[in-house]
This record gives sequence, structure tokens and C-alpha cells, in this order.
Amino acid sequence: MAEEKKTAAKKTTKKTTNKKKKSEKQKNHTLVIVESPTKAKNFQHYLGSGYTVKACMGHLIDLPKSRIAIDTENNFQPEYITVRGKAKLLKELQKEAKSATTIMLASDPDREGEAIAWHLNNALKDKTDAKIVRVRFHDTTAATIKEAVNNPQEIDEAMVDAQKARRILDRLVGYNLSPILWKKVKNGLSAGRVQSVALKLICEREEEVENFIPEEYWTLDADFVKGKSKFTAQLVRYKGEKAELKSESAVNQIIEEINSNKCIVKEIKETEKSVSPKPPFTTSKLQQAAANRLGFTSRKTMQIAQQLYEGINIGANPVGLITYMRTDSVRISQNAMDDVREWLSKNYPDQLPEQPVIYNVEKDAQDAHECIRPTYTSYTPDSIKEYLTRDQYKLYALIWEKFVSSQMKCAKTVTTSADIQAGEAIFRINASRIRDKGFYSVIKTLSSKEENSGSIPVLKMGEELNREKFHPEQHFTQGPARYNDGSIIKVLDEKKLGRPATYAPTINTLLDRYYVSKSNKQLVPTILGKMVYKILDESFPQVINEEFTADLEAQLDEVSHGNLKWTKMLGDFWPDFKKLVDEVMVKQESFKGSLDEVTDQICEKCGKPLVKKLGRFGYFLACSGFPECHNTKSIPLAKCPMPGCTGDIVARKNKGRGKEFFGCTNYPVCNFITHFKPIEVNCPKCGWFLVEKNDKKNGSYKSCINPDCDFLHSADEEISQSDLDNFAKSNQENK
Repeated sequence: MAEEKKTAAKKTTKKTTNKKKKSEKQKNHTLVIVESPTKAKNFQHYLGSGYTVKACMGHLIDLPKSRIAIDTENNFQPEYITVRGKAKLLKELQKEAKSATTIMLASDPDREGEAIAWHLNNALKDKTDAKIVRVRFHDTTAATIKEAVNNPQEIDEAMVDAQKARRILDRLVGYNLSPILWKKVKNGLSAGRVQSVALKLICEREEEVENFIPEEYWTLDADFVKGKSKFTAQLVRYKGEKAELKSESAVNQIIEEINSNKCIVKEIKETEKSVSPKPPFTTSKLQQAAANRLGFTSRKTMQIAQQLYEGINIGANPVGLITYMRTDSVRISQNAMDDVREWLSKNYPDQLPEQPVIYNVEKDAQDAHECIRPTYTSYTPDSIKEYLTRDQYKLYALIWEKFVSSQMKCAKTVTTSADIQAGEAIFRINASRIRDKGFYSVIKTLSSKEENSGSIPVLKMGEELNREKFHPEQHFTQGPARYNDGSIIKVLDEKKLGRPATYAPTINTLLDRYYVSKSNKQLVPTILGKMVYKILDESFPQVINEEFTADLEAQLDEVSHGNLKWTKMLGDFWPDFKKLVDEVMVKQESFKGSLDEVTDQICEKCGKPLVKKLGRFGYFLACSGFPECHNTKSIPLAKCPMPGCTGDIVARKNKGRGKEFFGCTNYPVCNFITHFKPIEVNCPKCGWFLVEKNDKKNGSYKSCINPDCDFLHSADEEISQSDLDNFAKSNQENK
């Protein structure tokens, strides 16, 4: 019995000792707080024992969503609360903080990250005796993280103030404009400072697209033969003037006049051009390139870039593959410069310049972070392809090629031009080739402008060529293109409307609110979007003004540099804005009546009047007896143009493929159907309606739907029997 007690006492002593050691170990640990779980996992791997890495999942403390929470009478003091659903996580971090000797706030190195660190500091400092420091890193490699941990810093109060000013400014604008839209248009709408300017740009471009009427023009090509070589040249000059062919008759007249003339090589030119490499990516340039070359949306680009930044398992270990993906600087660190030049010296020694290529940073760039680049040049895209998803590989390759090529020699191209005279006509052929690949050596996919184009046989001045055939071709001038993700980001960036990190969220907000929809990857304002823009543009032209918005961004930069007090900035803005809001709330006419408008049509299912409503995809007809009756109908887009038909053209969708098409409500008596959406413009020649078409060759263009009319006409696509059957079925369901 005594022996058992002795044994039990030893076990108790051992447990107490282990517990004490464990407690001492816990008290000696360093708590590192990052933003995401992926980053937390990777950091724990890099830092090892002695460190506890936790994720805060972004902002834990912020303004409440339910009210404005800004005391405009007391220096714009914000009312911060714990974000709903994150109280438990905050308590867990506070508990971890109690046993730590040091707390390292390692949120992202931008204004939002600085604000997150500031809020965490305030939430933890009264719960622990630990020293709280700020650590910043611009890539997530082991060396960078360890260096940041060994060199802790202070929280940048000026950057916190800039984030606070932006947050309050956007809150004041959004929470004052939105109620006007609720009262005058429809409940649940919103208006934001930068999003409203972006909507303005998209709506103005849509007006240009709708008002543009294409003009007909023609080109004339001719086939020439020398020996076994055959090539095609285009008419560029006629009777000493630039060839401008307005009609088929004008082309035929030229052909008749020069048909019997000899074809003589008049001039041969060879021009060499040096093509310089471009700087590495900034956030906006990456989004533009990914949209244009990969077809990625801005949201998708940033999501994948975040994954590459936080780390990918290369074999057994996680590796942060790119630097921080939110930046407006093209600066390259010295370590990165040394790394890429060493790699080039081994792999492309002939294309390595004697001195590093230094790119100028724009004067209004924040320059807090360097460019977006690979963390290790030696991790070529193909060498790690097996560890990446298809989209990760595409984006990483884009970043890697851009960075490495930026530090290589210029490419040399040669353009050869030959002019062939036939009577008073000059035909020209151009061909280009790359003489020295230079930085093109590491770019796998060149654009059409960069690739070799065409070829010309060896020609001599004065020699005669045989001509085989003329190729006249009709064209129509193209109007302005609608914005896509890449082009709208380019404009926002050029005009300094918002910061690089805000572009993707701005586009997403417009899409999520259904102010804008996507068609062929183009951004098209909806009826609702146009209505919101109309109110904002008429009532708040100075608020959704591009120059005004850009000026506010410049002021925010001054706040972040410590050159302007955030309270003064808001104090200069608020009084005039609030006065205008109050005036508009009283004077602005209401559009609500136009959104739920009773029509003279009767529901065929229950006999009650049909109401015109505005939904997420535009206007539609719904039964006023809802919810008892769920009957809905499409609103006619145009009158059926077929002779003697009294039907309307409405939109339908193929239920199998979800493809939209348009046809007559009198089907099958009237079998008119088209895949092209009618626009509110009638053909000046025949009176039928015009439609908008889109193809790779011509882009977007308008065309008369009448197959027997030559006004802007091109052949309609064939309508399948399945489309006709689906259209008939959809008509039958509404009867």
C-alpha cells in the first residue's frame, strides 16, 4: 500500500513538473498574427518551435453595417465594434496573448493591413503584458519572414489614418447617397464613391456605343505572282491620294481602270526597329494583362495571385511564389535584381545587359512595395508546373516572364515593305520578322503584334509581276468598344480613380448590384444601372466627377505620408456634401412609379392586371396578384417586322443550353426568329429594326435584320430546329 502511494506521488510530481514545464514553455512563446489560415500554416512551418502563428481572418474590428456610426459633430470620430461572428476568434487571440512574451502583428503590408494591426494592438494590449510589435514582409519566403521577425517595427500611424479617412469618407458618401436611391428609385440600392464614378464611365461609353452608326467602306487586295511565289498586297494609294473607298461601285471603277496595266515593283524599304522590354507588373497592369491574354476577371486574377503569394506546396514544403500582389510601383529590390541577373547570366548570357535596367516609379505611386515578381527566378514556370493548377500556372508564367524579360536586352525587328504600281494605283505588302529575339527569348506566347507577320519573296526594283486576281471586300467602321475588366481598370488606373487594390472590388460591386452585366466579357449597364447613373449625374455631378475623385485619392496619399490631417480632409469635404444631400432628398423626382407600373394587359391565368417591374435582368411583366399568382412575361423588344404579323419580338432562352434568342410571340403562325438582340433603332432604308452583332473579325457592330436589305447587313446565323421547338414551347407555357 505504501509502495502504491509512493508510486502515485511520483506520478503526481511528474505531472506537476511536466505541467510546469509546459506552462513555462507557453509563457515564453512568441505569438504571430497573420491574416489567413494558409499563411498561418506556412509561417508556422518556417518559424518552428517557440512561435505560435494564428490567423485573424482579416478585419476583426470595423464600423457596424447597420448605421453610419460616424460622429460628424466630433471630429468624425468612428464607432468601432467587433465584426459580427468574429467575437469568438478575438477572445481566442486575447487568450493566446496572455501567455506570450512577444506579439507580432504580421498583417499585410498595406493600409488595410496597417489598420488591422492597429485594431489588434488596441484589442490585445490590455489583456497581456507581452510586448506588441509590427512586422512587415513583401513576400512569404522563409528568408524574408525570418528577416522581418528579427527586425520588428512600429505601427505606421499615418497609414492607419489614411485607411481611417478612406473608410469614413466612403461611409459618409455611401450611407448618404444610398437613402436617396431607396426613396427615389428602389429599396436595397447602394451608391459608393469610386463605384459611382466607374458606373458613370461605363454608362457614358454605352451612350457612345448606342449612338454610333457604322459607315460602309471597302478594301481592295490583289494577288501577285513571282515564279512559284504568290502573295497578296493591298491598295493604299490611288491617283496620288490615300485610297478611301466608300462603295462597291468605286472599287469596281478602279479595277476597270487598272485591270490592263502592268504591275511593276516601284519601291522596297527595309526598316529596323528596337523594341524595349516593359517594366514588371503593378496590380493594375497585372489585372489588365490577365484579362486580355488569359481571359481572367479581375476577381479571379487577385484570388489566384493571393494563392501564389501565400504559398504553394512545392514538394513537401510551402513556398511563397510571388511578392505582394497589391502595389503601384515597378521598383525592384537589390536582392531580386542580383537573383535575376545571375539566372540570366547562366541561361541567356547573350541577352543580359551590362547594367541592370531601372524603371522610373511614377511620382504619385505609393512605392511602399516593390513590383509583382517571382520570389525565386530559378522557379521557372515549367519547373514547378506539376505543383500548380492550370490557372495558377498561367498567371505565374505571366508574372515570371514579365519580370525576367524586364531585365533583358531589347529585341530587334525588321519590317520589309514593297510597293507595286499598277497604273495610278499603288498596292503595298508588309512583312516583319524578329532579327534578334532579346527579351522575347523568355516569352512563350507573343501577341499578334510581336510575332513575325507575313513573308515577301525576293523582289527587285522595276521588275514586272503577274497579277492573278482582285479581292474587293466590304467593311463597316467600328464604334467605341464597351469596357471589359482590363480596359476599365486601365482607365481607372490612368485617371487615378481609387487604388490598385480597389479596382477588382469596384467591378464586383457593380456586377453584384446588377448595375452592370456582362455580355461577351464586356461590361454593359443595366436599365437599373442607367437609372442610378442618371440620378447621381444630375444631382451630384461634382461628387461622381473624375477629377474630384482623383483629387480625394491624392489627399488620401498626403494623409498616408503624414502631410495632411485626416480630420481636416473630411472637414473640408463634409459640410458642402451634406447640404447637397439634403437639397436633393427634397427636390429629386421619384422614379418609383416607373418601376412598378400597372399596364392595360390582363393576366391570362387569373384575370388581374399585369405590372411592369424592374428585375435584376431588366424589365418584365408580372401579375399583380403575386404571390397567389406567379405568372410572368417578357416585355416586347420590338414589333415583328414580318408583313401582316401583329406579334411582338420577345426574348427567350434555350432550356437545354441557356442560350438567349429572340422571336415572334405568334409562333408557329409566324416563324421569325434571330439570335441577335434588337436595339431601339429602325433601319432608315426598310423600316425593320437593327440588331447588335459581335464577331472576332468585326467586333461589335449594328446591322439591319432584314435579309433583303443591304443596310449594314451581314448574313444571319442559321437557326436550328431545336431553337424553333424551344421557342414554341416557351410561347405555349405562357398561354
